[in-house]
Amino acid sequence: MSEALQFAQTTLQEVALVFMAVVYMLRLRWIFKRFPAAKERQGSTGNPDTNPRKGFLYSWAIIGMPWVMESSRTKPIMYGMFVIFHIGVVVAIAESFIIPYAPGFLAANPWLGTFIQVSCTAACLVGVLRFIRRVSDKGMRAISSPDDYFSLLLLTVWFAFAALAGTNDASGGEGFLLTYFWMTAFFLVYVPFSKISHYLYYPITRYYFGKSMGNRGTYPIVKSVPGYVKTAGE
Repeated sequence: MSEALQFAQTTLQEVALVFMAVVYMLRLRWIFKRFPAAKERQGSTGNPDTNPRKGFLYSWAIIGMPWVMESSRTKPIMYGMFVIFHIGVVVAIAESFIIPYAPGFLAANPWLGTFIQVSCTAACLVGVLRFIRRVSDKGMRAISSPDDYFSLLLLTVWFAFAALAGTNDASGGEGFLLTYFWMTAFFLVYVPFSKISHYLYYPITRYYFGKSMGNRGTYPIVKSVPGYVKTAGE
């Protein structure tokens, strides 16, 4: 292994990770201080079998229940693409830790390299389809910012290099590995300032939303409430 690759997959990644963590902590501190959570003003109502705790747990879990969300239930292909894309993100991130810190495990388990390559290749293909849709769909173009295009395009290219570097084989040269790790480091620095950082805020916003809806008795969603009778006006 060259010194350039050793630096890229260890020191560079560690510095970028520390930078991202510091920026995230500062942003979260600012958000919680500038926008404190409002107190619930409505009393407990609705289904007596729900409560704030059930509400926020349901709110967190709903992303894995496509049959509950209308947008996923009516567009299963789009939901499938969403799942493949985000699995690719998780796998590509995990790869950046496995290669430098557990290369022996990767070498001893060829199936893992194959899994990384298949997952990242599938995510790359989904990224291409998503980019085409964002460019060609009038509605998507109307709500897209330059950051949306840049982030999606860069993620798609990153998936491609993550797939190429998935087996940690530098016998044909270190180009793929170096590009993958430099792109990973760039993302770690860039992500806190881009829309990709939504994953940091998602658990927080879903917590407050689910807690409020649970207090109101509407989360978890139920098809019917025992003892409830429709009135003439409903």
